[in-house]
Amino acid sequence: MPIFEFKYGDDVKNDPAYLGSVLQVDTRRVMVNAEDEHLQRASIGKLVTLKKGTADDWLIGMVDRIVRQIVTADTTNTEDEKEKPGDNDLTPPSGNAVTVTLVGMVRWNSRETKHEFTRSLLDMPDIGQDCFALKGDALKAFMGLLVKKGDREQALEIGKYTLDLDATAYLDGDKFFQRHAALLGSTGSGKSWTVATILERAARLPSANLIVLDLHGEYRELSYAHHLRIPGPDDLGADDSGLLYLPYWLMNAEELISMFIVHSEFTAHNQTLVFQDTVVSEKKKGLKAENKTEILESFTVDSPVPFNLTDAIDHIKYKNEEMVQGARGLKKGDFNGQFSRLLARIATKLNDRRYGFLFQAPNALHTYESFHSLAEQLLAFSGKHKGIKIIDFSEVPSDVLPVMLGIVGRLIYYLQFWMPDEKRHPVALVCDEAHIYLPRDKGNPNQERAVDSFEKIAKEGRKYGVSLMIVSQRPSDVSDTILSQCNNVMALRLTNSNDISAVKNMMPESMASFMEMLPVLDIGEALVVGDAVLLPSRILINKPDEEPLSETIDFWTEWSRKDVSPDWVLAAENMRRQRRKTS
Repeated sequence: MPIFEFKYGDDVKNDPAYLGSVLQVDTRRVMVNAEDEHLQRASIGKLVTLKKGTADDWLIGMVDRIVRQIVTADTTNTEDEKEKPGDNDLTPPSGNAVTVTLVGMVRWNSRETKHEFTRSLLDMPDIGQDCFALKGDALKAFMGLLVKKGDREQALEIGKYTLDLDATAYLDGDKFFQRHAALLGSTGSGKSWTVATILERAARLPSANLIVLDLHGEYRELSYAHHLRIPGPDDLGADDSGLLYLPYWLMNAEELISMFIVHSEFTAHNQTLVFQDTVVSEKKKGLKAENKTEILESFTVDSPVPFNLTDAIDHIKYKNEEMVQGARGLKKGDFNGQFSRLLARIATKLNDRRYGFLFQAPNALHTYESFHSLAEQLLAFSGKHKGIKIIDFSEVPSDVLPVMLGIVGRLIYYLQFWMPDEKRHPVALVCDEAHIYLPRDKGNPNQERAVDSFEKIAKEGRKYGVSLMIVSQRPSDVSDTILSQCNNVMALRLTNSNDISAVKNMMPESMASFMEMLPVLDIGEALVVGDAVLLPSRILINKPDEEPLSETIDFWTEWSRKDVSPDWVLAAENMRRQRRKTS
């Protein structure tokens, strides 16, 4: 049975879906000549179809431009004032032109006796080919193909197609996470809502493994997730399994150096040299005490091996004050006086309770085996653990935030890297507010370390089962390298021209006009393009059952209330203790 039934021959113009005939064919674009009485059937973003060959094969296209002739008493021009000379080589006989971007084909699979949609274009339409608007029963038949194609176990139900709200929109869950994804949209456009919808759907899977890097605590009340929190000053010493300490020995050499050493100082080179040598010596001492002979033979300064920072500082102090025997008595050593500023910075960081999650972790986290439990805390997804993990970074100082996020990303990547193939289980990192710590322009050494870690995941993580989902309201500020590796884009409403340009740069040239709809999207509505979706689509995202704590405050409504009593004392005390308590 044919999937589409349209009139042909002399009666074709009487078909209620008839749009016009092909006048010009380009690589992926087709110009259709449409007469006045048929032109209203074309709408920007709507689908059209053209029959191809003798089998029941159809080309599918999306309308991205409409030009209508205006005839006056003495001149003829078009309503499209922006058209440049030379844009089109031919002038339609009617003067009306509909430009269509081809997005795929509906093909008849004789082996399985069914129709299938594919994004491959095996052929292009002929000049004079009839073009029809997809609407009514024809649109439902086509959308049914997309639903059936996606209606399988690994499908990710995301919402409804704007073209046909009766058709459920699915993403290919495998391809969505295999090829990395970007969720981009202005503040208030529905990003957190969309993240929560994806998390909710993933939480139904028996072995899901997603980790959300939550910078503002928006997802801290989702009931189906396992919640971890970087401890604030008020938590230090507390025995709480929900706290995630990141002891200093987890940092690699570059992260430790960026934490303590200022590269612009004259003695920075010597500081780096002695600091690294001291850390290596202390790690060796710890491994010998544990009798870890095999590790001793292969470890490096970057290996996550516990070491005594106090002993390392004492050795640097000794070098800073060292006196050696000279020809005429004692004289200053080679490094005497060069580490005073370094030691002062180290002392400041160690005594700052904001950095307690690094330097004031419980003693139990400084043992050789503690790294095993930390790996389980981050990556385990069964038993007492849940497959959806929310790590709350909202109380981490902003200056050290990129380093901490970089440590988490790097640890997850390398744990997966060193996992035997047969034991490896994929994990996805949801990077909320990515523009804050993954900037296009690496502003300081801390940000540089974080960007390096996540760029490595973006380029190589797929091989080892590590995926990124980049979430940002400012795509123009996010690392180009990371965004360029995202083969799936969910773009919600964007109004800033730089951000719109950044999204367009991620798209094939043929999709540029599709992206023009970004400023006019409704809240929770997204343009979805990439490997995970069969057809570039405008989708109304499902509302999650449990909404994140990111609802926009209604200013005028709140200002209209009379029963308002903010607790300024509590706010002031929370600011002092660096912890959001409610009472």
